[in-house]
Amino acid sequence: MKPIRVLSGFLTVGFWTLMSRVLGVIREILLLSLIGPGPIMDAFIAAFRLPNMFRRFFAEGAFNAAFVPMFSRKLEADSDAHKFATDALAGLSFVVLVLVGIAMVFMPALVWLTAGGFVGDSRFDMTVGFGRIVFPYIFFMSLSALFSGVLNATGRFAAAAAAPVLLNIFMIIAMVGANFMGAEVIIWIVWVVPFAGIAQLALTWIAARRAGFALRPTMPSWSPDMRKMIVVAVPAALASGVMQINLVVGQFSASQFENAVSWLFSADRLYQLPLGVVGIAVGIVLLPDLARRLQAGDDKGAKSAFSRAAEISLALTIPCSIALMVIPLPLVSVLFERGQTGPDDAAAIAVAVSIYGLGLPAFVIQKFVQPLYFAREDTRSPFRFALIAMVINAGLALGLSPSIGWTAPAIAATVAAWAMVALLLIGTRRMGDVARFDAQLRKRLWRITAASVVMGGVLMVAHVALASALGMAGVRYIALIALISIGIIGYIVSGHLMSAFQISEFKKAVQRR
Repeated sequence: MKPIRVLSGFLTVGFWTLMSRVLGVIREILLLSLIGPGPIMDAFIAAFRLPNMFRRFFAEGAFNAAFVPMFSRKLEADSDAHKFATDALAGLSFVVLVLVGIAMVFMPALVWLTAGGFVGDSRFDMTVGFGRIVFPYIFFMSLSALFSGVLNATGRFAAAAAAPVLLNIFMIIAMVGANFMGAEVIIWIVWVVPFAGIAQLALTWIAARRAGFALRPTMPSWSPDMRKMIVVAVPAALASGVMQINLVVGQFSASQFENAVSWLFSADRLYQLPLGVVGIAVGIVLLPDLARRLQAGDDKGAKSAFSRAAEISLALTIPCSIALMVIPLPLVSVLFERGQTGPDDAAAIAVAVSIYGLGLPAFVIQKFVQPLYFAREDTRSPFRFALIAMVINAGLALGLSPSIGWTAPAIAATVAAWAMVALLLIGTRRMGDVARFDAQLRKRLWRITAASVVMGGVLMVAHVALASALGMAGVRYIALIALISIGIIGYIVSGHLMSAFQISEFKKAVQRR
């Protein structure tokens, strides 16, 4: 796979991830407008996070870290990849079905562990009820993640990347429909979640079948390949579990404060927009490519793919990070302040957005550094690093909240993310030249940073000039678009003048899609 194909694959995944994240922001706009920060929204978020937390733990974390490199190698060696994928499907189905059954029975305990601040008020019972409805979503999404791994390993990124869009489409339709019919919005969106999971599974299964992998459920078997995959997956599961514990600690801390769960979740939607488009897209494309190159002994090609992934990531992430820190309030107030969400809510969400913006580069760097470990089937090192980051996160989130309040989880997540990056980079020293940035990236990195700083200055000036328009009903949408456009133009012009990037490279990638 040539570096240009890595870029093309990134653009494909990035496009669909962008659609998912944009629709996610629209979903959040509707949620904040129709329900608003408060007990009902807090309960829904806590319940909705349960299947998503375990999904990342089993499917997107441990399972993909073990399955994708092994499946990619079997494809490269033409070594019965179909049977391996079928066995993996059977094993994953069995494990997740057991998990769903346990969760349905012990849902009150799960809510107590993840949102202890809800105990004693109406939010607890609502979260338990919502949780039992939405939790089966994890089964469909876990199987969809397997088929997505198959598609990504074969170089077919579009369907796998498009699948998450369906969840947001289903939820948006549910909210609009409920509001139009005068029904309870929360009931509609809770019940639509598992049906969205079925649709996502159907899409990826059909795409995998068309790619030559018509996998069907069978009885689980304990083959040598499954044993090897579990040996790799267990440390990755523990590492993913540590990351999810960070989320739980953050939510547990936030649940002690009124509306904080809603505020932090809404802020998370905004920073997840660039994180999803850049970080997740690069990670999805890079992992199977690195695994194939390392299997073939192509260290030079692996280094080039790694450096280009890092260059693309940082060229898009650093300016986004600065924008989130410089203009969080205009973004939040224009997008979210309406209906049940007032100025105080917007101001609180903006504070969280600026904190997450500071950590955005760290979250993205993890996405393109971790594949260096996973491609070598080394999941133990990231696990050890994640443990250290977990201790930092828990100490700050729980230790700072009594003194600084509900912002403690956001600060803790940002500091822990940078600590994780430092540990991952230190760990790559033993990997040799493959894990080093090439000359092109080393030359461009400081220029990308400088161009981003220039863009930040341009945004601050433009914000002052557009301040009155940003507060006017109707006009504020046009003003926000103008503000963002000015920032983009400022970054492109300054970046081009500083030779931070070559626009022609992106044009070639788009032509190769």
